[in-house]
Amino acid sequence: MKKKKQLMLVCLASILMILKSGCVPGDGSYTDGNRAGFFWGIWHGWLAPVSLIMGIFNNQLRVYETLNTGWWYDLGFYMAIISGFGSLSFFRKKETKKNY
Repeated sequence: MKKKKQLMLVCLASILMILKSGCVPGDGSYTDGNRAGFFWGIWHGWLAPVSLIMGIFNNQLRVYETLNTGWWYDLGFYMAIISGFGSLSFFRKKETKKNY
């Protein structure tokens, strides 16, 4: 049962990474007239690990979108980075108190 649960988790994570990869920064979807803003900064912060791995294979992709609105994009990006990339906090173990 545990192996089946792990396999499902790996499959789900793989599917999510493939779906997320369509919105990575530096893909050419932003122009001088259409810059990435605050919410795109949050999204790109969550996608930073995926963008980093994809950047190894494609030199055009970056972790950070250079065509952005400035301070607001930076704020969103760093908020997502500091928050643990969105879902990593769900996998942290909670410490239990033991009575001796």
